Amino acid sequence: MAKKQEKKASPGRTGRIIREFSSGGVVYKRHAGDIFWLVTRSTPSNESPTSYWRLPKGWLDDAQEENTPGPLASGKRKASEVELQNAALREVAEEGGVKARIVTKLGSEKLFLHITGYRVLKFVTYYLMEWLSDLSEGPGFETAETSWLPFEAARKILTYPSEKKVLDKAKAFFDSGC
Repeated sequence: MAKKQEKKASPGRTGRIIREFSSGGVVYKRHAGDIFWLVTRSTPSNESPTSYWRLPKGWLDDAQEENTPGPLASGKRKASEVELQNAALREVAEEGGVKARIVTKLGSEKLFLHITGYRVLKFVTYYLMEWLSDLSEGPGFETAETSWLPFEAARKILTYPSEKKVLDKAKAFFDSGC
């Protein structure tokens, strides 16, 4: 996968635009009367040499070819709510190393990723999730580190503004007592 960089749409930019669909979770945990939020740091790779702090998320499905989005992730077939939820739970397990339960849907964010030769219009559906347990195998190879942080520290460490916005939505929902 090529290096991705989150940016707002730029008028006048040329190049091919493809769509991708992902799902993920904003996971919280209660400990000693406080609330902590799960953030993960990506593992640097040849395709993305810079590590960044993020919320766990990923493609709805993979194609048979390595590093290629499947029919749901590429938009060739519309995902059902159950498929969106299952992908979010899977990504939280894979990138966060935790088992969680969905509390509510937070909505979708739209962003552009600039990749050499083309742009990706990415739609990410997020869910507020409650931590249930750590998985014995921990996070997968895409994650260098996980951390449970208080809200302000989690918000500050996240790399991308769209993920800070999603964390704000999660906290607002949580704080409303729902």
